[in-house]
Amino acid sequence: MVKRMFSQTVEYALRAVVHLADQSPSPRTTDQIATATLVPKAYLSKVLQGLCQAKIVQSKRGLGGGMALTKSPSELTILDVVNAVEPIGRIRECPLGLTSHGVRLCPLHKRLDNALAMVEEAFQQTTLAELLAEPTESYPLCDFPSGHHISATPSLPMT
Repeated sequence: MVKRMFSQTVEYALRAVVHLADQSPSPRTTDQIATATLVPKAYLSKVLQGLCQAKIVQSKRGLGGGMALTKSPSELTILDVVNAVEPIGRIRECPLGLTSHGVRLCPLHKRLDNALAMVEEAFQQTTLAELLAEPTESYPLCDFPSGHHISATPSLPMT
């Protein structure tokens, strides 16, 4: 069993938008996205519906239609996607319900909330375009799409 910091739904949403960012501005069908990201089509359809409702992606009808980002990859952050699917649950009051603590968090819960704040900040500062532009030997969250190849030299992808 794989341990995850975030749910499978968040993972699938991130895979889908990274793929759409890579293919932007061209729309992609659900079948194309599912194949590229290794996300089951039925699950992906539900994830894409949620991303449509959050105005992260939009559906384009007709010939050459499919799903596409509503903004450029340089305008969308990881946090935008995470918040659209499952916002990070910050600790605002004592999770144990201790009335003596209220909103004055104990040292443990304060540190846990500080860690969540750092994750939020890192996600807010990272755009989809930055993920795709980062030199790497492994493509973000999915296989290299056709036309992308990794080089023999570490951290220098060839396109």
